[in-house]
Amino acid sequence: MSTAPKTFNQPLGGNEMPRFGGPATMMRLPTQETAAGLDVAFIGVPFDIGTSNRPGARLAPRQIRDESRMLRPYNMATRAAPFNSLQVADIGDVPINTFNLQKSMAIIESFYDEVLEHDCRPLTLGGDHTIALPILRALRKKYGPIGLIHVDAHADINEHMFGEKIAHGTPFRRAVEEGLLDCDRVVQIGLRGTGYAADDFDWSREQGFRVVPAEECWNTSLVSLMAEVREKIGSGPVYISFDIDGIDPAYAPGTGTVEIAGLTVPQALEIIRGAWGLDIVGGDLVEVSPPYDTSGNTALLAANLLYEMLCVLPGVQRK
Repeated sequence: MSTAPKTFNQPLGGNEMPRFGGPATMMRLPTQETAAGLDVAFIGVPFDIGTSNRPGARLAPRQIRDESRMLRPYNMATRAAPFNSLQVADIGDVPINTFNLQKSMAIIESFYDEVLEHDCRPLTLGGDHTIALPILRALRKKYGPIGLIHVDAHADINEHMFGEKIAHGTPFRRAVEEGLLDCDRVVQIGLRGTGYAADDFDWSREQGFRVVPAEECWNTSLVSLMAEVREKIGSGPVYISFDIDGIDPAYAPGTGTVEIAGLTVPQALEIIRGAWGLDIVGGDLVEVSPPYDTSGNTALLAANLLYEMLCVLPGVQRK
């Protein structure tokens, strides 16, 4: 008895519906309420009560989805064909409690627990960087301690912020303390700016992280760096956490804690494309703040970087 070939969800094409119309989902993909039957789920986390400077990241999932409307199915540079390979849908937003950070942490973790029960890999539209902590907590339960590729202007390893243990500047210190990360398989790229002490980034190095300050990235391709990263990460599960402020504010001004002299957009693509072949179990794009970029270009960049993450997930064919 013959088996019918699997039908994969496809983004709504620009010749079927004008780009400015159609569903307001990531890439105008179909939506569903749960991750059942999916290989990959796009998920919004409209949360910014962990921010320390300019707010607005709660508005990012909606604008990133809107700015994703120009994206087409095939990656012309890498020849990746994710929608010929994986079942992908947008499962909407996590219903966070916008008046209570701690309750929101539990809500987010529980939401991702359910997603992971379906063996689905989440790609997250943040939201501020606090959300990485509950996501990593959920991933730890499924995979054990995981590797991390963290792109950011900031290390996010503060001991506290205003005495609070959980905020957008603390998630990776908490992740280390809670045993969520395999510290010998963690890389932080793009760190820069001013600090409170000259050794602010040294705590990361002491844990075994490979720290790549932005200055190491200036005026150079990151292809060789990513070869080193792939060797360090190895064959185990790895998560990509990408703060848009890792990119120079000339390209991504719509964020809450801007720092000069950051990565370029081509370097961002080299980082994500350079993760091809790793066992990527999910990723996030965080800290877009739409009110600070009325052009929408920061959200447009975010949408493209999330698409690039989709294109390097395990199982994606290259034509």
